[in-house]
Amino acid sequence: MTKNLTDHVVIITGASAGIGQGAALAIAARGAGVIATYHSHPEGADEVVSTVKANGGRAVALPLDIGRTETFPAFREQVSTALADEFDTASIRGLVNNAGFGGGFAFDEMTEEAFDRYYRVLLRGPYFLTQTLLPLLSDGGSIVNVSSSSVRPGDTTVGYSGYAAMKAGLTTATRYLAKELAVRGIRVTSIAPGPTRTRLGGDAFEKYPEVIDELAAKTVLGRIGEPADIGAVIAFLLSEDAAWITGEEIQVSGGYAL
Repeated sequence: MTKNLTDHVVIITGASAGIGQGAALAIAARGAGVIATYHSHPEGADEVVSTVKANGGRAVALPLDIGRTETFPAFREQVSTALADEFDTASIRGLVNNAGFGGGFAFDEMTEEAFDRYYRVLLRGPYFLTQTLLPLLSDGGSIVNVSSSSVRPGDTTVGYSGYAAMKAGLTTATRYLAKELAVRGIRVTSIAPGPTRTRLGGDAFEKYPEVIDELAAKTVLGRIGEPADIGAVIAFLLSEDAAWITGEEIQVSGGYAL
């Protein structure tokens, strides 16, 4: 692994736990400064900042509700201030759109309110946050959108039609943004994790540990994913090691539901 993100800054949304936390630590290990956003779990973001600083890196935590697009201009101002005060720069090199939530609804139980929340948090939020932060993203930078293995055939679990539809929309937007932003040398990719040990679904893995063996049995590599597994791939895609990859969706699922 090369430290080819040194002197750059990357924003990771939803970095207080799970995949976002794993990504923040892997990105920092490549030399980047980290802006870790949080919503309801500030202590997790503080843990990320402390760990990064303990290893000689630079990091700050900022609050962000990805479902409230009206707050994005103020968030951009906070980012600009943090860049100047903490990192002595005016730009970011990367953006990881990771913040979200899990859980499902059977189709006959889906409500408009629940569907709209999926839309606000999983599709509209990252789409317009990217637009809002684009002036701060340097030419040659990179955007990684966190999608889901649920968008592809084979991983079609009953109750996830709303969730998967929004993640599929984000995956499709990734391809279009890769083409539109290529004029600035900005690469845009998405990753599709399978079952991963996170706090999503109300700490489902802690509450229902029996499902872990069932999911592992459906995974070619014989276990569920860990945040560090996904974080390492995100850090790679942001780095110059992935300079010839854009517009792609990368399955990062250990072969789940093959």
